[in-house]
Amino acid sequence: MPAEIHLFDIYRTPNIGIFLRTNDKFSLVPGGLALSKREKLEPLLQTKLIQISIAGSRLLGPLVAMNNNGIVVSRLAEDEEVETLERLTGMKVEKLNSRFTSVGNLITANDNGAVASDIFSDESVKAIERVLGVPVKRMRIGNYVQLGAMVCATNSGSIVHPIATEREINEIRLALRVDPEPATVNGGVPFVGSGFVGNTKGILLGNSTRGGELVIIGRAFGA
Repeated sequence: MPAEIHLFDIYRTPNIGIFLRTNDKFSLVPGGLALSKREKLEPLLQTKLIQISIAGSRLLGPLVAMNNNGIVVSRLAEDEEVETLERLTGMKVEKLNSRFTSVGNLITANDNGAVASDIFSDESVKAIERVLGVPVKRMRIGNYVQLGAMVCATNSGSIVHPIATEREINEIRLALRVDPEPATVNGGVPFVGSGFVGNTKGILLGNSTRGGELVIIGRAFGA
């Protein structure tokens, strides 16, 4: 069945992608998130919720990249946090040994492939491929390197910052093996990662997302 789309907020902000990460099995949520929010999240994403911090922060989106194979976290993550993630998910979890610490803003992945910023070294790309179990395409969109903030993907579809050219969209299509759709969230925000959290079973969008944006995003993910 196609994923259902729902509007959501967290900490009274529509920028839900800053605080949450999900795949088809687990959703990472900040420690201390209100029970009422957790009770809403679990059925919407149809995953097990794991309360965690990364580098002591509740800003999980910029510090985590994941698919159904593995989890890449910022090198700033504490060893105890990595061990907790490994124990609770049973997945491969690895700190990315890179001077670029906002891995979630720089990597987008599904189970077919990943697109990552071209500022990563060969060694970092090999580590990402090893942990996520997919090939990585290094690129940028226009002059921007924040691929994780500009591209959102599941195994069913993808959305991308509207400035992406046809060539860039085709590169993303080939890497992730889904069709990217130019889109915005939260009433015109082009950095779609700030207002998107999704897997193949559920899509959450910031609650400032408008009707026209919902139509485009629904088309992109077959919802």
